[in-house]
Amino acid sequence: MGDSVDVRSFTRQDRTRFRLQVGRCLDALATMLAEGQFDVSEPQLGLEIELNLVDDAGDPAMSNEAVLEAIANPAFQTELGQFNIEINVAPRPLDGQGIGQLETTLRMALNAADERARSAGSGLAMIGMLPTLDEHHFTEQWISADPRYGMLGQQVLAARGEDIELQLDGRSLREGGRRETLDIVCDTILPEAACTSVQLHLQIPPEEFASYWNSAQAIAGVQVALAANSPFFAGRALWHETRIPMFEQATDTRPQELKNQGVRPRVWFGERWITSIFDLFEENSRYFPALLPVWTQEDPFQVLARGESPALSELRMHNGTIYRWNRPIYDVGEGGHHLRLENRVLPGGPSVADVLADAAFYYGLVRSLADADRPLWSQMTFDAAEENLHSAARDGIESRLYWPEMGWVGPRELVLRRLLPAAAEGLDAYGVDADVRDRYLGIIEQRCLTGRNGAVWQREQVAAREAAGESRSAALHGMLAEYLQRMHEGEPVHTWWDR
Repeated sequence: MGDSVDVRSFTRQDRTRFRLQVGRCLDALATMLAEGQFDVSEPQLGLEIELNLVDDAGDPAMSNEAVLEAIANPAFQTELGQFNIEINVAPRPLDGQGIGQLETTLRMALNAADERARSAGSGLAMIGMLPTLDEHHFTEQWISADPRYGMLGQQVLAARGEDIELQLDGRSLREGGRRETLDIVCDTILPEAACTSVQLHLQIPPEEFASYWNSAQAIAGVQVALAANSPFFAGRALWHETRIPMFEQATDTRPQELKNQGVRPRVWFGERWITSIFDLFEENSRYFPALLPVWTQEDPFQVLARGESPALSELRMHNGTIYRWNRPIYDVGEGGHHLRLENRVLPGGPSVADVLADAAFYYGLVRSLADADRPLWSQMTFDAAEENLHSAARDGIESRLYWPEMGWVGPRELVLRRLLPAAAEGLDAYGVDADVRDRYLGIIEQRCLTGRNGAVWQREQVAAREAAGESRSAALHGMLAEYLQRMHEGEPVHTWWDR
């Protein structure tokens, strides 16, 4: 969730000072971009995975502090809900065997963490939305103890001025079946914690950032269609990737009147292709009031004059409360500062192999598109890219997407005919070994050939259990138990029908 927040309240003067500091940071960033003062390393894979905690019955376990104490590994951190933790994977090279080695490392880390979590009465669930979460889990008592989370929730609700409405029409589980509807009201932002994701990071030179960001925006719908794994929320069968609309609604600071005026939401796809990373930071500072106006005494220009890297703390804090699906990141590391692209559209799970396949597909495809002689984003409107995202979230791997020169096409056909070869070219350009490339893109290929991803598997399992006479609650718990067993076995989801 970002930097810590120690204060418990903010004054009007804090907000004014914070705005001035954000502007000062933005000016410093412009100077740094103009002078080319950024670290550029070899391409590296960076990864964060948000996880749910469950008890022996498969219900949410409100125990993240005890679990983190048991795990005792700084790579694991707290998250918004007491039923969440997150693992941060240190950046590593993309080339050679890097992705394959990461699969082994990540599986070992998660297995060890799960074993220790069980000593605290909990287990780890890597899934887009925990299907056993319900409305009574969204009360304030289940927000994590870190003051940042409580303060963020207060600020979102104060800006909105009213409780949060969550509304969505679902997709029927069976042919000709009824559509289920969500219509609930919450007085916390905890439904956001139900939306657990995989976040992919890529360090990019400033001059190439716009091409990569535009490429990532253009393929967001394809990513979601292939990887959908969030079909159930609060006991309802909703979209294949319900996490997308729920995250948008759970953090919306706008009452209906501001929506009617066209005020921009904090979970934002954006509204145009960009020409520079500066466009994104400038839009963030121009359009969005501060939620956590924590300011410092740093003058970034004095820091630059000393030949050092400014923290740009206010710009980073503000940027961390604007949830673009592809977010720009400024960060300071050992010996310098750099820029990263954070891709946020993917759900957690189902298996580590699936997560790494999604990552390989993304990194390869975004590289190929960014390097193309004729940019993809010059051939499609920005609105089409945004509609692709929501169409994919709604209907998953059987959705219909718009693609230049192909018109409206299913993601399975699009990936098999066009995008897998492009992703392979991109991975080759990174220097990924052929066997690693073929393993992970082969998983994506099999998903397309079988039409089976996490959302499809979950929906079919619940539908079959209900047809056998189980209640919805029993079906969800039974499906989750089977899911967790297969998740730990580690085989990709397209094989889960084999037994």
